[in-house]
Formats: sequence, structure tokens, C-alpha cells
Amino acid sequence: MTTNATGPRATGLDATPPPRLRLGVNIDHVATLRNARGGLSPDPVRAALLAQDAGADGITAHLREDRRHIIDSDIDRLMATITVPLNFEMAATAEMQAIALRHRPHAGCLGPERREERTTEGGLDVAADTNRLRTVCMQLADAGSRPSLFIGHDARQIEAALRVGAPVVEFHVGLYCDLMAEGRQDEAAEELAALQRAIRDAHGAGIEVHCGHGISYETVAPFAAMPEVRELNIGHFLIGEAVFRGLGPAIAEMRRLMDAARVQTPS
Repeated sequence: MTTNATGPRATGLDATPPPRLRLGVNIDHVATLRNARGGLSPDPVRAALLAQDAGADGITAHLREDRRHIIDSDIDRLMATITVPLNFEMAATAEMQAIALRHRPHAGCLGPERREERTTEGGLDVAADTNRLRTVCMQLADAGSRPSLFIGHDARQIEAALRVGAPVVEFHVGLYCDLMAEGRQDEAAEELAALQRAIRDAHGAGIEVHCGHGISYETVAPFAAMPEVRELNIGHFLIGEAVFRGLGPAIAEMRRLMDAARVQTPS
């Protein structure tokens, strides 16, 4: 901003625009389809390459303990094939830690895992396990992988993430998305307000903020509009939408909605 009489006035239009919002595409559920029947098709690595060509800034893959979708050979091939960053979602177990340290993906996102859940139903309880998670984060960082924590919007978890030393948190926004899909507008508004407070608190504490889980065309705008949010990770919705319009066009539409919301962010 200039301060002389002939320079531009200090208006909102002169403010630095928010940084470009990154889109990470989760290809887990291409593997779910493959595993439902067995064999090699559809190939999640091919989906990752299509997503990359369609403008995805990164690929997310979650290697679960029971290998319900992504399997070890998928991670091998993703590391050897894609040219955008791989966000390796993982439980904080010795097995997953060893795999991450062997592959050294761009990022290792630590989240909860329960065999009985169909998908990740909540955030990691960092506050209950700070010493162990601090060690895992340090080892990932030493190997060149950026550690992140998949958490809910509880202030205790943000404080614990700071104690652990994680440079990134990804907020679980699934409840908001579910409430919107069910038409429960008042409850959704309360949940969104809580998420927005947590996002601003984490950003204010120096943590990079990502959001993920359940985001659709109808629910992406509030998160894309927040300049504190640097990345959205979206998977199941895009893979489902690809059935009807193709993966590339599905991603392109999400990118368009993200960019439109970002442009309208107030200064």
C-alpha cells in the first residue's frame, strides 16, 4: 500500500489477495470399486493421473490397516508415477509409520482409524496422545514428509497440535456437510460457525489449515472463501460425480466453485 497523495487509496481493493487454494483429490474410492469385484479395474493410479491432468494440486490416498481400498502396491505405483505431491493418510501405528518412512511422501496426515467404521467418523484425539504423536511427527519431518493432523474443531485439539509440533491440521468438516445434505440448516450454521472459529484460531497460532471430508459442490464455498484455508481434500463426492460427468469435468467444476468463492472473499 502506498501512502503518498498520488498513489492508490488504502481500500479493500488494494489488499493482497488470498493465496491460491489448493485442491487435493482423494482416489481411495476408485480402489473401493476395484476391490468390490477384484482384479485390476478401475485403477486408482490411472485416476490419480487423470486428476493431475485435470488440475489437482495433489493426490490423497489412505492406506488403512485392513486395506479396504488402497493397497500397498497402489502406494508404490503412486510414488513412482504422479508428479504432484502425495498426501499419505495414515493411522499413527508402527506399521504405517514404517511404510511412510520408506516412501517419504510429500505429507503424512495422521488420523484415527477404527475397523468398524465405513469412513473416518471424527478427528484424531491429539490431546490424549501428545507424546507418541510428537515422536511420529518428528520422525516424518526428519524423513522429509510434512506431518499433519486430522482433527475436529475442539480447541483442545488445536492446542495439542501446537504441543505436538505439527505444522498442518486438516479439519474434519463432515458433520457440517451431512447437516446441510439433510436440510438441517440451523444446526449446520452452528457447526459452520464453530469450524470457522477453529480455522481462524489455528491459523492465528501459526498452523497451516486444510479442510476435508464430505465436501461437495453445495458445501465447498464457505471453506474456499476463508483466506485462512490453504487446501481442500475431496474424494468420495468427486469419484461419485465422475460416474455421471467424468472425473476431469467433475474436478474442473469443483475447481471453478473454489476459485469463485475465493475471489469473493472479503478483504
